[in-house]
Amino acid sequence: MDKTAVIHNMAKSLLSVGSEIRQLRKARQMTLKSLSEASGVSLSHLSAIERGTAQPSMDVLNSVATALSVTPDWFFARRSGDGPIEQACVVRAQNRRNLNSLYQQSVRELGYTDALLSSSIGGDFYMGMTVYEPYSDQYEDTLLKHIGEVHAFMIEGELQVQIADEVITLHEGDSYSCDAEIPHRAINLSDKPARLIWAISPVVIPKDVLDSDDDTSATEKDEK
Repeated sequence: MDKTAVIHNMAKSLLSVGSEIRQLRKARQMTLKSLSEASGVSLSHLSAIERGTAQPSMDVLNSVATALSVTPDWFFARRSGDGPIEQACVVRAQNRRNLNSLYQQSVRELGYTDALLSSSIGGDFYMGMTVYEPYSDQYEDTLLKHIGEVHAFMIEGELQVQIADEVITLHEGDSYSCDAEIPHRAINLSDKPARLIWAISPVVIPKDVLDSDDDTSATEKDEK
C-alpha cells in the first residue's frame, strides 16, 4: 500500500463512530472499563467499536451516549469535502460543533456559546471560539479552573477577564495565556457581542463546565 493510500485510510478512520466515541471518552477522562460499567456495554464490544471492527446498534449507541452525557448525534459530525483528508481535517463554518452540548449547559446558563474549531477532540489540544452575549455578567459568575493551559485571542469586542484576583480588560487584537489551574473567568460588560478564539491543552471536557474544578483524572491506563 502506498503512502497516499495509508494517509487516506488514516483519515477515514478518524471519521468513524468508534473514533468519535474514543475521543469523547478520553476527553471525559474515562477508561474503557469505566465506560463499560457506566453504559452496560461489554468491554470487548466497546473496544471493537472504538477500533472500527464492530458497529454499534442504536441501543448500544444510546447507552454509550448517555454514559458520556451527550446525545447520539454528537458522534455524527457534519463533514463536507470531496476526499477523506478534507472531510477529516477541514471544518467549514456551517459545520462547527456546539460545545455547549458537551457541557450540558445553554447560553442562558453560561452567558456564552462555545464552537469547536478543531476538526476533532482527539489531539493534544483543541481550539474553539466563544461568543459572549452582551452583558454576560448577569449570568453565572463562577471562577473556573482545570488542568493544563489556555491561550486566547480577542477577535471582536471587549471582555473583562479575571485571573486569580486581577481583573483585566481585553480589546480586539489582544491575547493572553495562563495556567488553567489558576481560577479565571471572562464576562462581557458591553452592549455588543464579544468573540474570543482559544486553544486549551490537554483535551479535558467535563460534563459540567461550572463544576470543573474537581481534580479528577483516570487512574487506570487507557486500553489501546
